[in-house]
Amino acid sequence: MQLHIGVKSDAIQNRYTYEWLFGLIRSYGIRYLQLGGLLEMPLLEDGFYHDLRDKAGRYGIRIKSLYAAHRITAGFFSRDPLLERAARRIYEIYIHAGGVLGADYVGANAGVVYQDHPEFKEPGIESFLGHVRELMSLAKREGVKGITVEAMSCSFEWPTTPAEIRFLSTFAAEYHREHADTTVPLYILGDVSHGYANEQRVVVHSHYDIFESAIPYMCEFHFKNTDGIYDSTFGFSEGERKTGVVDLRKIKKIIESNAGRWPVDEVVGYLELPGPKFGRDYSDPLLKRQLAESLEALLSVFGPP
Repeated sequence: MQLHIGVKSDAIQNRYTYEWLFGLIRSYGIRYLQLGGLLEMPLLEDGFYHDLRDKAGRYGIRIKSLYAAHRITAGFFSRDPLLERAARRIYEIYIHAGGVLGADYVGANAGVVYQDHPEFKEPGIESFLGHVRELMSLAKREGVKGITVEAMSCSFEWPTTPAEIRFLSTFAAEYHREHADTTVPLYILGDVSHGYANEQRVVVHSHYDIFESAIPYMCEFHFKNTDGIYDSTFGFSEGERKTGVVDLRKIKKIIESNAGRWPVDEVVGYLELPGPKFGRDYSDPLLKRQLAESLEALLSVFGPP
């Protein structure tokens, strides 16, 4: 297995151009971008993706992955047929966009259970599994290599635990084996900062445990830092490394010790930062420094991209 370092584009949204980001990450030798979901995406024409793919190429950047905006596909668990159909349509739009971009992987959250209706979780899982089989077929037709689902940090955002990750991945793998000619695989999109703390703030599954348990099903993942109960996320500057719980050297050891368990030969870990607060003259200009400090920290541990 070969690991590459990439960057997810969320932090620039509507405050810097993609060319600005392409130039910055290329200066660090990084070649892979995960395009984060845009609010405009359901309305964008294919020409936008063709242009973006061409712009990236001029900087030597490949848009290898596309991941939907968080919770935009929450309707799969809503028990509302109109919201469920909207979630399905949004996922289809993302898959089509990924095909136009030439991305390998396209993904979205499986869904979100309402806090006041926990009984929606089981029927929501059944709903999503029904849709995902058809989405695996659509992705095949659109030329995408796989669809992804992110493992989250909340029992209301399925899947979260190692058992839930294994259940989803096993279900999808069995279906793909039965329909190998007409479907693509489903993979887990991991995150080194995602662990599970319960209502009493007790850590039930650490971020290390969840990440390692998902490796046999994972094709890509996010790099970001977090606190001891997964309450906030941030980067890897010197100060953030002191206060955060994600030890990059330990992550590297987990990756290397499980080198033979990954389902794909090439894996990209994307730096995913929220960045400074949007829309302030005193905060927006800080993004370049935040990205640079975190990229330098990643490259110092994982080597050249």
